[in-house]
Formats: sequence, structure tokens, C-alpha cells
Amino acid sequence: MNKKIRVGLLIDDFGMTAWEFRMLERIVTGDFSEVVLVVKRKQSPVVSRSFGDKLKENLAHGFFKVYSKIEPRLYKTETNAFATTDTKSLLGNIPLLEVDCIEKKFSDFIKEDDLKQILTYEVDVFLRLGFRILRGGILKAAKMGVWSYHHGDNRHFRGGPAGHWEVLKREKTVGSILQILTEDLDGGEVLYRSWSSVDVSATRTINSMFWKTALFVPRMLKELHRLGENAFMEKIRLENEPFQFYSGKNYTIPGNTEFLRLIIPFFMNRVSHKFWKLFNYHQWVLLYSFTKNNQPASTAYRYKRLLPPADRYWADPCVIQEGGRYFLFFEEVIFQEVEQGHIAVAEINEKGFVSPPVRILERPYHLSYPFVFRYEGRYYMIPESEANATIELYEAVNFPFEWKFKMNLMEGVRAVDTTLLFREGKIWMFTNIRDIEGASYSEELFLFSSDQLLTTDWKPHPGNPVVSDARSSRPAGRIFMHYGRYYRPSQDCSIRYGYATVFNEIMVLNSEQYCEKQVSAITPEWANDLYATHTFSSEGGLSAIDAIIKRRKRGSKFFGR
Repeated sequence: MNKKIRVGLLIDDFGMTAWEFRMLERIVTGDFSEVVLVVKRKQSPVVSRSFGDKLKENLAHGFFKVYSKIEPRLYKTETNAFATTDTKSLLGNIPLLEVDCIEKKFSDFIKEDDLKQILTYEVDVFLRLGFRILRGGILKAAKMGVWSYHHGDNRHFRGGPAGHWEVLKREKTVGSILQILTEDLDGGEVLYRSWSSVDVSATRTINSMFWKTALFVPRMLKELHRLGENAFMEKIRLENEPFQFYSGKNYTIPGNTEFLRLIIPFFMNRVSHKFWKLFNYHQWVLLYSFTKNNQPASTAYRYKRLLPPADRYWADPCVIQEGGRYFLFFEEVIFQEVEQGHIAVAEINEKGFVSPPVRILERPYHLSYPFVFRYEGRYYMIPESEANATIELYEAVNFPFEWKFKMNLMEGVRAVDTTLLFREGKIWMFTNIRDIEGASYSEELFLFSSDQLLTTDWKPHPGNPVVSDARSSRPAGRIFMHYGRYYRPSQDCSIRYGYATVFNEIMVLNSEQYCEKQVSAITPEWANDLYATHTFSSEGGLSAIDAIIKRRKRGSKFFGR
């Protein structure tokens, strides 16, 4: 499709949530779409409920309702995805059609006379942001159907309330999808599927998830515009799994007995964790292992520990072999310095550090994840500088101790853990980006490419984000080749930030496609005091990882994390 995608909106009211407003803003201002019709549902008469009915409802679900009121006050969010926002500034000049519905028990049918008017607008895509369950002719009123969100993984949790069950049952992730509606509820083709991490707070979990989903529709409209209708639908059909059978229940607001059964162990777990922190703390440490065959060391319990002093932590190792010597670059954070990270390096051999770590790069903002590499006979470094909204490149003046700023590869971007892959004359940049305020940094991987390093002209991959999954998105070290295959280490942030390191084999990488599959993982299970592990680096005969260990506090002057 060369012309803009003609979008219609199905709404209940112009007052919407903040995440919906941001989504509509991108649709209205994009060069790939235009909103040509707003279909607003005429409000049905308010059905009055008797005092007895209200009392019965509150008695049945009272505990959950009280919890839902209190929890947001205990766990604040950075930006509220559900703040009421008036969309008339965006939609006020767009043709408006108010419609009556034939109402069934849970469903809405738009009347035939209104459908005839709707058809005259030749809508390509309808976006459902209101109404109840839609049935009948409206499902076929747009060329590409009615697109609708389902906040939750419809293969595991159908119904609602979105996100709450996953938190109460302590699931690893909460899913979200964008689908084309059909008469078969939850049976439409999935346009977009993503997974977000589950926080201890339902408020924070749901808020972050909804912010991220605001980007699904603009991305898919852009993809539709780029590919055209036939190629787009063929791609969607190939990506949809051939058959899924849902055997879970239809989730609803939990009753009092069920809620207590879920919340009591959840609450006790939180109390136990708070009590544990009175006497213990977590600390990031480094671990290393040498091999004789120059292959990555693949047995976790054989790694030796490098323990930092109690007032700091070490993380994000990057191994470089130079002139028969091994150097370990890493992030160092000293707690007394407001936890602002800098980059350090130390030479290492099979007995540990040859010399104490040396601070080699610091800025007035946080630095971490030193990605060190060779390019055209010189050493360069890309540290994470998200706090400065840049992707920065440094060049070694006197390797490994002296570095100078070379240039910004990107500016005005909230990117973390940037990692380069040099392959067949092209440079591929993998980086996690928070594409909208309020979403997580750990859930979406973006891919860019260039023919040269020293440039600001990085071409975005048309599939961006190429991974939208808290379990495997965020980079976790240098991409490496093993027996002719490329592997991308990534973080599993589903249980907690940096819980595990996942190894993904890159199956397809070109200017049009990217595909990877998980083949292995490092999980914090080989010792009882481990809590997480989230970076892997290997070169020559040395491999390094990091891990959070649990340590006991000693003395009143202790600084912990």
C-alpha cells in the first residue's frame, strides 16, 4: 500500500487513558496512516442496581477490591498509563458517527443503517478502543478487519482482570497481544505478541505492560503500509501457530476465599524478603574460568569468584585477549558515590587479578556494560550511557587504560547494553530501547545496521523491535561463533532484573528478516547463595560471567544493595 492506511476508531468516549492517547498520537501524526472515521457508541441508559445487589457484589469480591485500592498507593509508577486524557485535541476534526447498538448479554451489534454509513468511508483497519464484545457486520466493515488488544497471554490466561492473576500466582511473565477480531472470541489471527516481566506489584506490572502495548498498533500499521495488504497478511498467517487449545478457566475477579488463598502466601513471601534484608544483602560479583581449547567455558560450577570489597559491586564483564595477556573490563559501582557506575579494567590470569582494578572511564552520568572490540586495528568501547540519552563510542589511546571520546553513534535515544556484530562486511547493532516513557528497558530488542563504524547513519531494521520478550530481549555480552553458528547472549528479566543469561542461536539475519531461537541458559542454580546472573563474555581461553550473591551484613557501617 503506497497510500496511507485508512484507520477507523471504535470508542465509547473521547476521554481515554494516557497510553491510548500516546498510541493515537503516533497513528494520527505518522506518515503511514490517517484516521478517517470515529465511531462512537451512544451511551446506554445506566442500569440502576439495588442496594442488595451492590452489597452482594462487595461481599463476594470485597477483599480484592480493597487490595486494588490500597496497592497503587504502596507502589508508585513513573508515569500513569491510566490517567484520564481528553483525545478531542487529536480527534476533534475527524468525521464522527454516533451509533446505537443491539445489545445482547455481553455483546454489541451495530445496526444495519449505521453499518451502511460506515462502509462509505472505505476503512482499511478498525481499532477497537470501546464497545463490549463486537459481533455481526462491523467485524467485516474494514478491509483488514477490527484490531483489538488482549492484555494477557490468551494461551494461559483468558478473562481478567489483566495482569492481576499473573502477579498473585507469581508467574514469570504477563503476555499481551493484538489480534484481528472474529465471531470466535479469542480465536482471531494474532498480529503482535509480546511478554512483559511480572513485578511484585500488580500496579507496576500492569502499568509497564500497557505502556508497551501502546506501540503495537502503530508498528503494525507501519508494517502494513510497507509490505502491502497481501504480503502483510501472508506474513501474519505464517507467524500464527497452526493450532492452540485453551484448557484454562475463564478468569474473573477472584472471590474472597480464592483471593485469600493467593494473597496470604504472596504476602508472607514479601514479609520474609523484607526480614531477610535486615541481616543480608545482594552483591554483584565476577566469575571466570580458563579452558585449554580456547572454547567458551560451559560448566558454571567450575567458575572461580572475584569478590569486590563490601562497599561496591562489579558486573557486566567483557573479556579481551591482547598479546598473550587477558584483560577484564567491567562496570564498578561504589555505593557511597550514589551508585553512579564507571568502567574499570584489570589484568587477569588463572590465579585471578594480576593487579587491582583501575578506573578507566567515568562521566557525570552512569556508565555500565563496557562493550570493547577491535575495528580496523584499533580498540573501541561502547559503554551503556542511557542516562545521557546517547550511544557513545570511545577509542583506546593507550590500551587498556586510556580512552578518549570519539563520537556519538546515536543521540536522543534511551538505549541500553549496545552490542555490535561484524558479519560479512556489515556492522549490526543490537540494543534494547525504551521506545515510550513508562515502559521497561529490558523487554524490546532493536536492530540497526551500517557499512561503517564511524557514522551516525544507522539503518533501522524493518522488523524492529526484532524481539519483544522480557525473557530474552536485553543483550548480555558479545555475540560469538561456536562451530560455525552465531550465538547471542541475552538476559532473562522475567523473574527479576538480570535473573539468567540466555543463549540464542541466530537463525536468520539480513536486511529484511531476523530470527533466533533459545538453545541454552545460565541460571543461578549451581550454588545456594546465588540470586541472578546476567552477562557472559568469552575470548581465547578465558570466559567470564557475573552473578548476584547473597551476603550477610557485618557491622553498622556496611553499605548494601
